Amino acid sequence: MKGVEGRIALVSGAAGGIGAAVCAALAGAGAKVAAADTQASAQPGVASYLLDVRDARAVEAAVAAIERDLGPIEILVNVAGVLRAASVRETDDETWRQSFAVNADGVFNLSRAVTRHMAVRRSGVVVTVGSNAASVPRIGMAAYAASKAAAVMFTRCLGLELAGYGVRCNVVSPGSTDTPMLRGLPGGDAPGAFEAVLAGEPAAFRVGVPLGRVALPEDVAEAVLFLASDHARHITMHELMVDGGASLRA
Repeated sequence: MKGVEGRIALVSGAAGGIGAAVCAALAGAGAKVAAADTQASAQPGVASYLLDVRDARAVEAAVAAIERDLGPIEILVNVAGVLRAASVRETDDETWRQSFAVNADGVFNLSRAVTRHMAVRRSGVVVTVGSNAASVPRIGMAAYAASKAAAVMFTRCLGLELAGYGVRCNVVSPGSTDTPMLRGLPGGDAPGAFEAVLAGEPAAFRVGVPLGRVALPEDVAEAVLFLASDHARHITMHELMVDGGASLRA
């Protein structure tokens, strides 16, 4: 994969799900991967760093440590995220705050810390993993959708600011993906749960998945890998939907 081999890549939310798949894809393409999460990564061939992306000071320290240990960070992938499903009426203050603290503040903290260096070096790539819920309203997912929408627009604005410095910033927005997050939703691991996702739910104003399959984390990781590579060298401020057509590109 052009432009990935030999480069230093920092991935947040790296211990499982999409984050782990992104680490594997980047490492498989020859990148030197720093896997950051609140849990240690057990993946072979990556360097594990304990990090809570909500803590701006810890983020700055981790970025400095990675650049000291591995070299200049040339690829940043923001994957860390939380999903706590509840109607607006049932969403408490803590759920709202933590949704934004991880899904939006975490993207801001990491992107600010890393791109300060990228701008000086006039080179780099940022990919934020968003969600199709950022552009399509979902019942019971207001905090998640709003925080992901903030992360998506932040990344696009960042891309505009940094375009003149040769830094590209893009978004990959998955739909339903077979991860612990999806299975952890109420009823998400029940028999027939995935079939219900594929069929849609008219009562909840939710269409199904036209391609007829739930994504695997690797499907999302391959899209991230493309945008991180030189094959996408003229793409910035773009949001790539990886949702099997579920959003109808709304």
